[in-house]
Amino acid sequence: MHALIIFAVALTVRLIHMWQLQGTPFFDVLLGDANGYDKWAQRLAAGDWIGTDVFYQAPLYPYFLGSLYALVGRDLLLVRIIQAVIGSASCVLLGLAAEKLVSPKPEGEGGFSTRVGLIAGLALALWAPAIFFDSLLQKSVLDMFFMCLSLWLIARILGPPEGGPSQAIQRGSGPSQETQWGSGFSRTIWLSLGMSMAALSLSRENGLLLIGVVAVWLWFLNRRGVWLFAAGLAIVFAPVVARNYSVDGGFYLTTSQFGSNFYIGNNPNADGTYASIRFGRGAPEFERLDAKDVAEESAGRALSASEVSSFWTGRAIDYITSEPLSWLKLTGRKILLLFNRTEMLDTEAQESYEEFSVVLRGLAWVTHFGLLVPLAVAGVILTWPDRRRLWIVHALALTYAISVVMFFVFARYRYPLVPFLILFAAAIVHRPLKGSLSKRQQFVAAATVIAIAIFANVPVLSSTLMRSITENNLGTALLEKGRYDEAIAHNERSIALRPDYAPGYNNLGAALRAAGRLDEAVARYRQALEIKPDFASASYNLANALLEQGKAVDSAASFRRAIEQNPNSVEAHNNLGIALANKGDAAGAIASFRNALAVDDRSVNAHRNLGNMLIDAGRRDEGLAHLERAAALAPSEPEAVYDIGTVLLQEQKLAAAAARFQAALKIRPDWAEAHNNLGIALASQGRIAEALTYFERAVELNPSLQDARANRDQARAALKQ
Repeated sequence: MHALIIFAVALTVRLIHMWQLQGTPFFDVLLGDANGYDKWAQRLAAGDWIGTDVFYQAPLYPYFLGSLYALVGRDLLLVRIIQAVIGSASCVLLGLAAEKLVSPKPEGEGGFSTRVGLIAGLALALWAPAIFFDSLLQKSVLDMFFMCLSLWLIARILGPPEGGPSQAIQRGSGPSQETQWGSGFSRTIWLSLGMSMAALSLSRENGLLLIGVVAVWLWFLNRRGVWLFAAGLAIVFAPVVARNYSVDGGFYLTTSQFGSNFYIGNNPNADGTYASIRFGRGAPEFERLDAKDVAEESAGRALSASEVSSFWTGRAIDYITSEPLSWLKLTGRKILLLFNRTEMLDTEAQESYEEFSVVLRGLAWVTHFGLLVPLAVAGVILTWPDRRRLWIVHALALTYAISVVMFFVFARYRYPLVPFLILFAAAIVHRPLKGSLSKRQQFVAAATVIAIAIFANVPVLSSTLMRSITENNLGTALLEKGRYDEAIAHNERSIALRPDYAPGYNNLGAALRAAGRLDEAVARYRQALEIKPDFASASYNLANALLEQGKAVDSAASFRRAIEQNPNSVEAHNNLGIALANKGDAAGAIASFRNALAVDDRSVNAHRNLGNMLIDAGRRDEGLAHLERAAALAPSEPEAVYDIGTVLLQEQKLAAAAARFQAALKIRPDWAEAHNNLGIALASQGRIAEALTYFERAVELNPSLQDARANRDQARAALKQ
């Protein structure tokens, strides 16, 4: 009955929250990792189940999402409903875990109870961040499910056998192997625990540390069970290890992002939260690229995924060993953030969702770490006499907390701590302070809890800044969808909330430029650079806008600043070449295009631009070689093929030119200029009637193309003679 109550309450509040989000931008516009997971899932559903690179992000959630897409299509409402069910199941599992963690004493002292299970399950059901996370396309829903499942399985091992008093573990002594393998204990529990812990690690990588803790506990509890636990781990990990080995040739148990994440959390500029390796480039697609680019630039050669990770790990260790006091201060701040009442956003803040959700708005007042942490500490104190039985729960909670502090603090990174805190907080109901401790102990306990409460409620994060970041991220996502007016509105709100937030100005500039408001965009880019002069993306975007305005000199200067801030930007080198070409500096343009290719020899645009510049400079063969390289690199793009055809046409190699234009038109049949040039090549060979069809098609596609109109008229006149 308790399980049904917990599930019903949890599902009801989640569905109400979801219903209230419908019609808001947050429902159909996916931000940050959610957008990345959605794209990844779509590729999986389309059949790309293996991929080509070592996993950089934990793969379980994208594969879960991809499987849903493959089965029922991409239905975000259905996905959220399924996640609400999974989240509700997590609440039930936590409640059942609390019920199983009863005291082995007949009088029921020293542990948790059935009543505690109901309270624990309802606490998670009504926990505002849990409701928030279960509605996002984020892996947090699986993090919580497998953490609660693992706790329930551990509770089954710790608690009494079904249908009788506790025999599994007696205070002060471990059970015999015979007791553990009998007394109604199913051996599948050990196997299931291994599978659950492995699944948790494929969703939340620091779960690997918890596996070690559980393995030690099981070793002392029952060594025969360890092998079943290991078998469960192997069942889940083996396909991932095999897949990673097949694409890279290295051994990766989960992902290859340990080093970069470790550095992000441990470097001279770290503040305990996330900060991208290059400022303003925190999106998943940039994070992996920037980590690799910077590492390879330092090493002077191409690096494997494991070498990139090792590079960043080394950088972090260098900081820790060279500045230990600074690192200790940083670690202290991360501990403060870990237990603080404010939810540190990743991409989107809970506070932003509270504007639309009465469920979040109402529950957030009481369901936060500022209240939960001191209550959990009180519960730990009250259950301390039973520590020999519960040490595995203490150890898992402490290990997970340490694993977060090792890196950096996000709300969703610390979220798997919540079930541990709720378990102990709910225990207060079973073990009230009065009667459990002496008066002196009560005083010390009360003082400790008060001190922890003050610690957990110290203001350290700005909710206004987090709302500003959310608005900025939402504006960026709307811009990608071509919803320019909405993007502008949300970016304007971002800077209204925090006028000193440079990315807000930069992204507002991008939205204004996309909407054709170029002068306003330039002004916003300049404001971003006034706030943060070394903002590479803002310098690059400003340079592009200036280039579009025809200000080649100013544009080139801005591109050079962008390159100083990000030397490995292929786009900045390439576009600097365009700016220099526009102001007549052919030699400088050629050098810039070569610099772009030195960074990435597979840059199609740089090969094409360099090829055309070299041809214009009279270096035909070298130029054509670069155009051919561009065409080979991008067989689905017709521009380089068209350029080659144009060169051949100028050289009166008419048949070869016609063949190139025909190849370009196979890729892009609606290209008016290619139709016109193909007509010229054919007419020059005397094939007037055939040429006329292409001239007419060019005019049909682009009536303002005067050259095509003139050629059409000449062909018609020639055919009448």
